[in-house]
Amino acid sequence: MNKIAFTILRGILWFLALMPFWLLYLLSDFLFVVIYYVVRYRRQVTIENLRNSFPEKTEYERQQIARKYYRNLADIVLEFIKIEHITRKTVDKRMIIKNPEILTQLYQSGKSIFITIGHCGNWEWLGKKIALSTKHNAYAVIKPIHDPLFNNYMTQLRVRFHSPNLIDYKKTFRVLSRVNDTLNAVVIASDQTPTRGESNFWATFLHQETAFFLGVEKISKALDYAVLFFDIQRIKRGYYEITIHTISLEPKETAVEEITREYIALLENAIRQNPDNWLWSHRRWKHKKSIDFS
Repeated sequence: MNKIAFTILRGILWFLALMPFWLLYLLSDFLFVVIYYVVRYRRQVTIENLRNSFPEKTEYERQQIARKYYRNLADIVLEFIKIEHITRKTVDKRMIIKNPEILTQLYQSGKSIFITIGHCGNWEWLGKKIALSTKHNAYAVIKPIHDPLFNNYMTQLRVRFHSPNLIDYKKTFRVLSRVNDTLNAVVIASDQTPTRGESNFWATFLHQETAFFLGVEKISKALDYAVLFFDIQRIKRGYYEITIHTISLEPKETAVEEITREYIALLENAIRQNPDNWLWSHRRWKHKKSIDFS
């Protein structure tokens, strides 16, 4: 996108972020109709993902999940835009951590943490909630967007309130090694698709052979970070509830792949509880596991 067009768009987004939530959600209802019925944004990808993940469900049930998912997606898009003018009080009110004492205990015991999540609920608000909920230095591992204008826009929203600090996923170990003398809380969405060259670990996830990164497991063992899983569930429109699950407090004592497999199990359980809560339009299974016949 050229700079003039983006400047116009940027002004529109700034204005949308000023809207009260009730008006924002009216706009979200319209956006849902556009992306689901008119543009049909990745409808085929979503339906295929649901069909392969839930073969036990009927086609009607999967269609209902898809509709709910696209309604949620429209909300998430506008809730992300809303970050530009959102207050700390609003984030604190709309994202509730059920058992925050785990974060306090880990800080008091001098332990840095990996906060693993999936693309469930509103993952973009989470970084701000973490900054409000722990004394740890907050970081978020991200994949930069190719378009520099959009990447700068998203970066500005993600670091609003001056937290979290963003880490390019390719530089995670290098950056965390440099700050290993401080107590850090690092948020990472570990359900992203590795490139074909990075797909060196496969597990059955939602009835499908699925590639996962091993980065969290390797770095947590190298730097002695505790590993948590944050289950983010939507309790009503614009409100989210987070349950913290402990994957490992002593990662160096875990077996090979134990941390990764526990993360996968927790993520799958969270998705099965509320299937419409996950990012189904993502091409999660675009790489297939190669079979060695030798």
